Amino acid sequence: MSETHSEIDILRAALVAAEARAAAAEGALVAAKGELTQVQAVVSAAEDMIRHLRLQIAKLRREQYGHSAERHARLIEQLEMQLEDLEADLGEDCAKADALPTKTTVTTFERRRPARKPFPEHLPRERVVIEAPAACTCCGSARIVKMGEDVTDTLEVIPRQWKVVQTVREKFTCRDCEKISQPPAPFHPTPRGWAGPNLLAMVLFEKFGQHQPLNRQTERYAKEGVEISLSTLADQVGACAVALQPFHDLIRAHVLGAERLHADDTTVPLMAKGGTQTARLWTYVRDDRPFAGGAPPAALYSFSTDRRMEHPTRHLAGWSGILQADAYGGYNGVYDAARKPAPVLSALCWSHARRKFFELADIKAIARKGKKVAEEISPIALDAVKRIDTIFDVERAITGLSAEARHDTRQRLVRPMVEDLHDWMRAERARMSKHNPVAKAINYMLDDDGRWAAFTRFLDDGRICLTNNAAERALRGIALGRKAWLFAGSPRGGDRAAFMYSLIVTAKMNDVDPQAWLADVLARLPDMPLSRLQELLPWNWAHTAQRIAA
Repeated sequence: MSETHSEIDILRAALVAAEARAAAAEGALVAAKGELTQVQAVVSAAEDMIRHLRLQIAKLRREQYGHSAERHARLIEQLEMQLEDLEADLGEDCAKADALPTKTTVTTFERRRPARKPFPEHLPRERVVIEAPAACTCCGSARIVKMGEDVTDTLEVIPRQWKVVQTVREKFTCRDCEKISQPPAPFHPTPRGWAGPNLLAMVLFEKFGQHQPLNRQTERYAKEGVEISLSTLADQVGACAVALQPFHDLIRAHVLGAERLHADDTTVPLMAKGGTQTARLWTYVRDDRPFAGGAPPAALYSFSTDRRMEHPTRHLAGWSGILQADAYGGYNGVYDAARKPAPVLSALCWSHARRKFFELADIKAIARKGKKVAEEISPIALDAVKRIDTIFDVERAITGLSAEARHDTRQRLVRPMVEDLHDWMRAERARMSKHNPVAKAINYMLDDDGRWAAFTRFLDDGRICLTNNAAERALRGIALGRKAWLFAGSPRGGDRAAFMYSLIVTAKMNDVDPQAWLADVLARLPDMPLSRLQELLPWNWAHTAQRIAA
């Protein structure tokens, strides 16, 4: 019997030892997992820091070499997307690390996070007070006195709410003459109106400002419990275009009243029989801010089914001044010396000229193609880019100065650089074959005396900009929107899109919220006399109670 007890004791001791070893192993495993999670968080933070620094370096380089470096712009966008993913990974790893048991001790690390900006003051605050304790949580005494409070702010959003506004017009009858008296019915922004100005502004801005076609809008509205047919929305869009026509006319007159315009165009797919055809959307931008002009900026758009010369000639009929554009031959009709009332003066874009050299000196693009950089990079093209960049540096420093100050600085600093560049390009071209890509880039500027005169016209007029970037910026949203709406359904649809782009982009150029502006305009338009429509133009739209309500 004693031997049996001793064996049981031995087995019990062995079991206790095994359980102890298992517990120790489990603790070590938990600690190892905790350390691994912490290490992953540290690695994520390090990668986050590396990507952040690379992004800052890319942005600084872009500022140094100018905004026309397209490859740098794409690189920055790619880095920003990678940085967004790494930030999400870092948050996930740190959340896992925070969820570990508190008994695990590992080396701490400092998580790099930018300071969060306070929430906007204009947002309403909803105060939620947690029920206070009735007694001390330590000793249980009821003798507790409030000494302060801690407030935690949480940003929240209220889903969009729909409502029906019922306008009641009471009728009264006269006891003496038995006539009926009743207030007149309110005017709607559009005929057969059933939609309020805020709803109409939202539909217009979603379609033309955010590039959301009406069929996608109807699907989203249906999910929110409001069934609106596509044809009903389309009918209201057309009616709004008619109602807003006076504002388009005023913007057109304002743009064509400028002495200097930026012009450019971009492709627009147009639905046609058997597929699509390539149509064009033209823009003419008035922006006097670079030379401290007092006129507000505005943009005018036009649609055409092709790119023939007759379109810019028709768009600018009766206008004369300085046109900043690329070297597209379609503008030659307005440059004709026999044109009435006067020929338009051409001022060509240096960003286009620089781009042709930059493409031959883009080290990263050539490396991506698997070519040897040392053999493919053109030292002449690289030298041309550096020479042009010195001109851009001076131009950036005088942006916003008066036309007289810009002219004086250009005569003193820029003209010697431009003359030196001209002589250098002529000397280099003389030593090249005409089939050399660098020679073709040089010929873009020196093709004839008229071309070089258009490139250097900015030296004698402080109002002229060095680039046509203002027009390219005005077309940037359309280039992005093509992927959403795919094509224009008809020429009239293209004209309507150009009409609405003129209103929305002009509002954006004047730092005005297009949707709020459209809502306020549509609400006030029925009661506004034509003589006062100027007050509702984007640059005259004051910070009033009506704007806040819109």
